[in-house]
Amino acid sequence: MDTIYITGHRNPDTDSIVSSMAYATLKNALGDRQYRAARLGQVSDETQTVLDRFGFQPPALITDLRTQVKDLDYDTPPTLSAGATISRAWQTMQANKISVLPVANEDGTLYGMLSAGDVANYDMTSVRNPMVGELPVYNLLSVLEGKILNEGGQMKDVVSGEIAVALPAGRENLEFSNPNSIVICGDQPDMIRRALDLNVNCVIVCQAEVDRELLETQTETCIIATPYDAYRAMRLIWHAMPIGHICKSRDLVYFHLDDYLDDVQDTVLESRFRAYPILDDEERVVGTLARFHLLRPRRKRVVLMDHNERAQSVRGLEQAEILEIVDHHRLADIETKNPIYVRNEPVGSTTTIVADMYQEKGLMPTAKMAGLMAAAIVSDTVMFKSPTCTKRDIDIAQRMARIANISLEELGKAIFSATCGDDKTVEAMLNTDYKEFHIAGYNLAVSQITCMDSDRLMARKDEFLAAMAKVRQQKGLNIVALMITDVLLEGTQLLFVGDEESICQAFNVKPEDASDNAVFLPKIMSRKKQIIPMLSALWG
Repeated sequence: MDTIYITGHRNPDTDSIVSSMAYATLKNALGDRQYRAARLGQVSDETQTVLDRFGFQPPALITDLRTQVKDLDYDTPPTLSAGATISRAWQTMQANKISVLPVANEDGTLYGMLSAGDVANYDMTSVRNPMVGELPVYNLLSVLEGKILNEGGQMKDVVSGEIAVALPAGRENLEFSNPNSIVICGDQPDMIRRALDLNVNCVIVCQAEVDRELLETQTETCIIATPYDAYRAMRLIWHAMPIGHICKSRDLVYFHLDDYLDDVQDTVLESRFRAYPILDDEERVVGTLARFHLLRPRRKRVVLMDHNERAQSVRGLEQAEILEIVDHHRLADIETKNPIYVRNEPVGSTTTIVADMYQEKGLMPTAKMAGLMAAAIVSDTVMFKSPTCTKRDIDIAQRMARIANISLEELGKAIFSATCGDDKTVEAMLNTDYKEFHIAGYNLAVSQITCMDSDRLMARKDEFLAAMAKVRQQKGLNIVALMITDVLLEGTQLLFVGDEESICQAFNVKPEDASDNAVFLPKIMSRKKQIIPMLSALWG
């Protein structure tokens, strides 16, 4: 069963994390066990405080939803050992109607690739070069369905030499005269005796008995009996060779399960192999990939929580299948190929919407989950002081608090006291709740830090402005703004770099000092409902 990821936006805040976790829990509790909460960035100190308080672990981190090799319906043919016989490999190809097999070492790691063309080329070469080298006796006995007849032959592990078929003829006309030979004969005692006198490597007796006298001869020659005729035995000897001798084992092109389809396609276009081995993270062979597998890949599936803007979503979203969107922001630029379920409501927190869904489905959250959801609502509504806050947010937060048996006021103080540690870098704080927007040709980023003592952060104003200027230059943005929202003051210290004129016009303010790049905005608590709409109205 393929996983369905439920994910909030990049640089996730508490609402984004908790709404994803709560929705995944709801879906799975109703029987759909494939849902999994995920996050797109590091968990903030505020969110970690909330998770620790109620005994939850952060969701798994994902950074990319591009299609990977593991998303393809790749083949899983039998994987043979490098020591398996050519005969066995050919039978496997025929039985599975395939023309390429992966070859593995004893530990399952890749040794090479064997194709039907490799077998055919070996067969053609053997016609003019009837030599075999280091042929394991085990392999030979297997393909010939043979058995060793003499005691000296039991000491042989491998045989080598030129294959000679001793046709019925006088001893003076024997086809073999070199001890480095593998002699094939029938009911021909004189030829067997001659072979033993020469001490050849191996004698293969086809469809015949061997005299006891010959079997008791002191010799190192291995005498093998087979039920096959001489012609078939000769062909089978070559097919007894280990496939490791003929498969391609150098300059292999292979892929891993986690490789992205974009990269795989480029590599495939530059080569012309029939199939490519696929390896897992321990380098073991798990399957093979052919060109036609790239035509219709299975896309990853995702539910978007607390956002519907491509710039705020996961990388590779265009290659994924969006199943649902649950959000409380303005509609932006997400497009889908099929109709989907969208729930977008004007409330202060996405978690409020999810809590409503619990009620609609007749499922009461556990005390721990209820406490987690209450914390998310308190966080996103800034203790109910944000203009985005609605009566529904307050009512549901109070209900969740009753289930969890907690105080919302005490919870809010714990949440916003965790935001502004003196040991944090300004870069870390700037990225905690950072979002980019693209409005009417303008590119801007707005970061927000909510706290209960803005003076401590404003003392580091110059550090923030320097970091913001660096971000603006690196990303080519028109404006980078930082909202330092003070819960007690019920307002926001707004720091900005870039288009100062737009900031001044949008909010009808002017810095006390021309180089100050900071203004206080009373009653401004929400990026979504107060900052972005004002700039959107200005730019048209």
